[in-house]
Amino acid sequence: LRPLIQDYGDTAKLINQLDLVITVDTSVAHLAGAMGRPVWVLLCADPDWRWLKDRQDTPWYPTMRLFQQVQPQDWATVMTRVAQALQKRVMGI
Repeated sequence: LRPLIQDYGDTAKLINQLDLVITVDTSVAHLAGAMGRPVWVLLCADPDWRWLKDRQDTPWYPTMRLFQQVQPQDWATVMTRVAQALQKRVMGI
């Protein structure tokens, strides 16, 4: 994507064209949330305090959904949950 993204403004333009952003806790997650775009964030078992514990939503960004590890280093379970949620979204469930 390097030719398309030269700065953070270009990143915002690209996010604005997406139906959904799936990411880890990065500036892209915060940007998508601040823009009100649908965004799913994959979190480790012990994330930053701002994500709170045992929640799938966040008071900071109403369009954001959280997928947190239950066990440290267990990304397979997180990815399975994301895949299931994505399938439901695509099917309109």
